[in-house]
Amino acid sequence: MSEMKDSWKDGSTYEDFMGRWSRQLAPKFVAWLGLPVGGHWLDVGCGTGALTESICLHADPASVLGCDPSAPFVEYANQHSRYKQATFKVHSVGSLPTRVGGYSCVTSLLALNFFSDVEASVREMRSLVRQGGNVSACVWDYAGKMEFLRYFWDAVVAENPHARNKDEGVRFPICNPKALTQLFGAAGLDDIVCEAIEIPTKFDNFDDYWQPFLAGTGPAASYVASLNHSQRGDLVRNLKQNLPMNEMSKIALVARAWAVRGTVS
Repeated sequence: MSEMKDSWKDGSTYEDFMGRWSRQLAPKFVAWLGLPVGGHWLDVGCGTGALTESICLHADPASVLGCDPSAPFVEYANQHSRYKQATFKVHSVGSLPTRVGGYSCVTSLLALNFFSDVEASVREMRSLVRQGGNVSACVWDYAGKMEFLRYFWDAVVAENPHARNKDEGVRFPICNPKALTQLFGAAGLDDIVCEAIEIPTKFDNFDDYWQPFLAGTGPAASYVASLNHSQRGDLVRNLKQNLPMNEMSKIALVARAWAVRGTVS
């Protein structure tokens, strides 16, 4: 097995793998935030634009600036954007764009756990919000009920126990309510709330489940890309034995995310 490194080079393959679920989750997250219309938003780690699109569609914002370190993702988001309030730029945490008067909400969907210094990142997000504004984030419950990835990583570790440190449930220990609440509290946020949001993840058959793992974008797909032919075959056999397929070979799973928000007093 070759050395593994997360790859984030292609917006369209990310859409096929994780983006389709992000686009289901994003409207529920925006509704959960329940913020007043007309605000100015900053979407940190915007990826291919799922959250920015949902903000425009459901929160009637004055503006949304989506930023991400991946130029291909930002290019994809710009090409597919349908809303005049939305703009996308390449920016990383540590150098996020400021706004005169501050943002009403600085938010992040499914990216917080990928920031190299998550504590500093949340502090930076807080620093960009006007008084009375909101900082928020939503992350997958990798160690628990993000089921289609949980089945995948459990199969990986069963085949190769040395790969346990690649498991997103192990890699991202902040993805639980206690850690997220502590993180936001340490950043000086008030009125912190952390709750679960769930979406269904349904697959027509095993190929529908498996094929996006072959595209090489994101941690799980990057791991698959590092395997040789024999190792992939072993992994596929394990998954087929353990995934809950019905008599028509359909797979119905649940994906849970943890949403957290706090205010700037």
